[in-house]
Amino acid sequence: MSDPILRVIIGENPAPRLDKALAAIVPEAASLSRSRLGKLIEEGAVAREGGDVVRALKTKAVEGEVWLITLPKAVDVEAQPEDIPLDVVFEDDDLIVVNKPAGMVVHPAPGSESGTLVNALLHHFGGNLSGIGGEKRPGIVHRIDKDTSGLLVVAKSDRAHHGLAAQFADHSLERHYRAICYGVPSRGDPRLAGVRGVAFEEGNVVRISGNIARHKADRKRQTVVINAGRHAITRLRVVQDLAVAALVDCWLETGRTHQIRVHLTHVGHALIGDITYGGRRSISAKTLPPEAIAAIKAFPRQALHAATLGFKHPVSGAFLRFEAEMPQDMQDLLAILAKH
Repeated sequence: MSDPILRVIIGENPAPRLDKALAAIVPEAASLSRSRLGKLIEEGAVAREGGDVVRALKTKAVEGEVWLITLPKAVDVEAQPEDIPLDVVFEDDDLIVVNKPAGMVVHPAPGSESGTLVNALLHHFGGNLSGIGGEKRPGIVHRIDKDTSGLLVVAKSDRAHHGLAAQFADHSLERHYRAICYGVPSRGDPRLAGVRGVAFEEGNVVRISGNIARHKADRKRQTVVINAGRHAITRLRVVQDLAVAALVDCWLETGRTHQIRVHLTHVGHALIGDITYGGRRSISAKTLPPEAIAAIKAFPRQALHAATLGFKHPVSGAFLRFEAEMPQDMQDLLAILAKH
């Protein structure tokens, strides 16, 4: 059987380079980043419809042109058990709740074939996990980003997998995250009050509503869009006001990729350490002493922790709720900021 071919049409005002123009229009389900498209172009897998194969990334893209992208068959990553320590919060015959450290990928993928949570779980369980999720992500019903720490529930049985997946689908779980963001999201801030999708609720709660879709120019990022994308709502409350930053409690009404990171960046309060969405902000020496500025600049990841996870046990029906203390790196950053 021949490799599948993706047919796309260049839209209005395309980027001048072919790889960038294609990255802006390929469907999300194709999972084609700009760098991957660039490699496909160079490998001769991209051609104008009715024309020749093009191998130059700088080929000019023209509005209305039809391009054909030959997609090589996906190769499944076969996960192998690995003896990696796990912080197990709860476990029974049907599920396990773990506190994932920052830096650990949840499931194997090209470029991250080992050292993942799935590799560790397969060793812990003697090689058995619920198979509903497919070979690439056995037992996994949700995930958190590699550099986000905190709580995850994983199915050990098929019946648990069905029940947990249903709760994630109807957003009936309780999930709270602790995050350290730039600035202090305040009801009294006229700039925040004027941001589209922001509302204020009782108890000093900030509600952020904004559809989320894959960024047109950078397929590894998500962005807030209008009249497109997937509906998303995040709520937050300031836990600790640090003047130039804040510790916030965030909870999700929906669960989209990078949702908290995208929404907080959208309202001007990106997470400290989030290079993908917030960049490295310039902080005046008049605002903070060198020690605090250095701590912010050196923080190696997005300051985000999945702190609370509550759900109905998919077999017994009992409601379970778990909490995980913030990791030491976030505690240390808070201590330095609070001191100043």
